[in-house]
Amino acid sequence: MTTRTIVTEPLTAGAFAPFGDVLEATGTPDRLINQDMCGRYHDRARLETEAEGGKAGISLFLSQKRSFPYLLDMVERHPLGSQAFLPMSLAPFLVIVCPDDNGKPGAPRAFLTSPGQGINLHRGTWHGVLTPLEDPGLFSVVDRIGPGDNLEEVWFDEPWTVIKGDESPA
Repeated sequence: MTTRTIVTEPLTAGAFAPFGDVLEATGTPDRLINQDMCGRYHDRARLETEAEGGKAGISLFLSQKRSFPYLLDMVERHPLGSQAFLPMSLAPFLVIVCPDDNGKPGAPRAFLTSPGQGINLHRGTWHGVLTPLEDPGLFSVVDRIGPGDNLEEVWFDEPWTVIKGDESPA
């Protein structure tokens, strides 16, 4: 069996825009709250949770750490809702996404977050599994809770190998 290679790239809002939102506190806060002692970076993600009677829920995920090279053999998507991953540590994590190619995943891209970044995957975005690179792999996840079939998985006939790019953090 042969493998194909993906080199990680830094996670930026522009590069990630076709797949979702980058969640980070950069620039000037949108407003000050709490007696002007707290900056609020307001409404930073497009949450999509109400399809077919769903609602937004907050869960905690504790995932085992992974390492490079990372073997990517499967991606999934959630057709009924978005999914936001907010790390509960300052450790970077690996984010793998694919464009949609007529209902199937296209060529994957791999992003390496910087400390303090989270992501929100838009509804229907093909993505790899949660991939922390350090312990603890603890994340707060905001996603759709409710009825309906909200998971599609595709296993690649030929896996991909993800390697760390020189310009990426971690």
